[in-house]
Amino acid sequence: MCQPMGAMPTTRVPWDRLPGRHCSVAAALELVGERWSLLVVRELLLRNRRFSQIAAATGAPRDVLTNRLRSLEAAGVIERRQYSAAPPRSEYHLTAAGRDLQPVVQALLHWGDRWAAESPPARLRHHDHDLELSRVCRTCGEEIDQHDVSIEPLVEGWTRGERSTSGTTRT
Repeated sequence: MCQPMGAMPTTRVPWDRLPGRHCSVAAALELVGERWSLLVVRELLLRNRRFSQIAAATGAPRDVLTNRLRSLEAAGVIERRQYSAAPPRSEYHLTAAGRDLQPVVQALLHWGDRWAAESPPARLRHHDHDLELSRVCRTCGEEIDQHDVSIEPLVEGWTRGERSTSGTTRT
């Protein structure tokens, strides 16, 4: 059964299932951090919604792709929608949780173009120009400098290294 469009994820990762500190990054990676999962999201962002399109574009083995689609659906990241009754056929669509992965995929593409790929195989366009990613605080409009970001622990176990006077990081 499909979730309502824009439904909240049905899977939440319990902290005791993750090693180390309680961390939303670790929880997110538990749901979508596997290679094929993010490639499925990439294809859905590119509007390739049918199994055959996703399989061809990702190169994922069919059994692996089937498992990833099921886990992403169970997590509320994607939903299946039937487009043919005879024979029964479905396609996949991103939920609100899945659409919220767009900046993550764009950031990985940008990072991959700069540091991983031999050469960029495609470029993102915004209207009539190349898309230039920027990290800007929506509240104040300033570009984000990691040195200006602080952390407010909400649970025990959160620490951040501090710069000592010698310039080394300590915890």
